Amino acid sequence: MDATQAKEIVQSTDSKIQKSIEHLNTTLLGIRAGKANPALFNQVTVDYYGSQTPLPQISSITSPDARTVLIQPWEKSMIQPIEKAIMQANLGFMPQNNGETIRINIPPLTEERRKDLVKQAKHEGENARVSIRNARRDAIEAIKKLQKEGLSEDLAKDFEADIQKLVDSYNKTIDSVLDKKEKEILAV
Repeated sequence: MDATQAKEIVQSTDSKIQKSIEHLNTTLLGIRAGKANPALFNQVTVDYYGSQTPLPQISSITSPDARTVLIQPWEKSMIQPIEKAIMQANLGFMPQNNGETIRINIPPLTEERRKDLVKQAKHEGENARVSIRNARRDAIEAIKKLQKEGLSEDLAKDFEADIQKLVDSYNKTIDSVLDKKEKEILAV
């Protein structure tokens, strides 16, 4: 019975860590790499009739070329609130509207800005690592509690080793995700 609980702890830890990795990937999508990417606006929320609504839910966001993002609201009355939300999101863009669509020109990144974005990406990676370490700590504490309740020491050590293998594997995943994003940002 105790071994079953320990296996559940390992599985639960695995799913918590996977959520951290998913969050990291989602966050990194919002860090621009010099090219126009509609995903940059996924985190922007607009006041849509009194409720904060993600921009992709009230408009079509496309990238007609490498330096332009085109936002076509489903309702023309939403152009002003969308412009305001983009400005408040502090993405560093000046939206221009022609009464029907909002056009955003993406300026090329300076070397200094690229380095700042790499730092930001690494910071997000470190947040994911902290989340993984917290999940590992919680799991090992739960295993030790089971050991006090009768789980054999050998089994406890095996489960702790399994948890550490998970952590090591996901840390390598974070490293590769961050390396890829850094190359993407630094590519001119």
